[in-house]
Amino acid sequence: MHFKVAVIKPSLKKPSLDPDDPMNYRPISNLPFLSKVLEKIVAIQVCEHLNTNALFEEFQSGFREYHSTETALVKVPNDILMASDKNLVSILVLLDLSAAFDTVDHNVLLERLEHVVGIKGTALGWFKSYLSGRFHFVNVHDKFSSYSRVTCGVTQGSMRGPILFTIYMLPIGKIIRQHGINFHCYADDTQLYLSINPDEPNRLGRLQACLEDIKNWMTLNFLLLNQDKTEVLIFGPEIQKRKLLSQSPDLNGITLISENKARNLGVIFDQDMSFKSQVSQVCRISFFHLRNIAKIRSILSRSDAEKLVHAFITSRLDYCNSLLSGSPQNVVKSLQLVQNAAARVLMRIKKRDHISPVLASLHWLPVKFRIDFKILLLTYKALNNQ
Repeated sequence: MHFKVAVIKPSLKKPSLDPDDPMNYRPISNLPFLSKVLEKIVAIQVCEHLNTNALFEEFQSGFREYHSTETALVKVPNDILMASDKNLVSILVLLDLSAAFDTVDHNVLLERLEHVVGIKGTALGWFKSYLSGRFHFVNVHDKFSSYSRVTCGVTQGSMRGPILFTIYMLPIGKIIRQHGINFHCYADDTQLYLSINPDEPNRLGRLQACLEDIKNWMTLNFLLLNQDKTEVLIFGPEIQKRKLLSQSPDLNGITLISENKARNLGVIFDQDMSFKSQVSQVCRISFFHLRNIAKIRSILSRSDAEKLVHAFITSRLDYCNSLLSGSPQNVVKSLQLVQNAAARVLMRIKKRDHISPVLASLHWLPVKFRIDFKILLLTYKALNNQ
């Protein structure tokens, strides 16, 4: 029987002791082609089983067909803005787990597959075989360490790993609902949010109890909530926010500090929900890449240049752009300048040439209409169960 191994490839930089640091060593699965084909087949069958029997967590957007980071984000700002219209303060807690995929306990996962998902018999035996007999080693400059048995974690780089982690996290939704807290998840990233009136007694009691139960559940399931990286944002009318902050509340060891901004699934949330910081970052990174593309544009075919522009520019303009619906004109204008510059680089026209005919020839909708189109598309798909 062949070993199932994972190669741990070291970074050129000095590794950090923080398991969530990108410089830390990460196990990468070395899987043969046939294994990936088999995993894909099993992944499709498991997803069909979960969908048919309504076993997926409703508010889990990770690794699911027709779901994305955008579907995990678009509802949250809408709920928070509606609460602000009612003069309520909303508290958004962004939970962060330490090395979540690497700490999945195999015995707990198999129990979840059998008793929660209903996979038994030969199918369950296949999963037991899939998880067992795995080893990992370290390769540094073609020097190999001895093999070490893997007793926890789902295989990173595999087709099955993400869906198995989603199954492992299924009970957390029920725990959060028991406390009446709003939430939305994407894999191990969990957004908890609660809208309250600061004048009400025991305003944060539900949220505190919910966090305590989450921490206890994670401890029992060998997961670790990273409190140092868990971020809190407070939204709402300024007077109401000051009332809440003046009492210096604490959320089970997480001090309620009014952060100016926080990154949530790749999008920067501002305290006023304007997304100005997000737009500013997109513009800065896009112009950086455009300058580099412009330097080599003369040696690129239009087709190749278009691929680069899409990979580095257009994809950034479109990422979660539904969140910008209703944004001020000056926010959208900044992104439009990026699109105009990208069209000029691609078509090799001068800065003073009129841009509208160029955008039309490329079949590029202006940024404002791209945002409107995304909202309409999401609405249509939601209404038609797509």
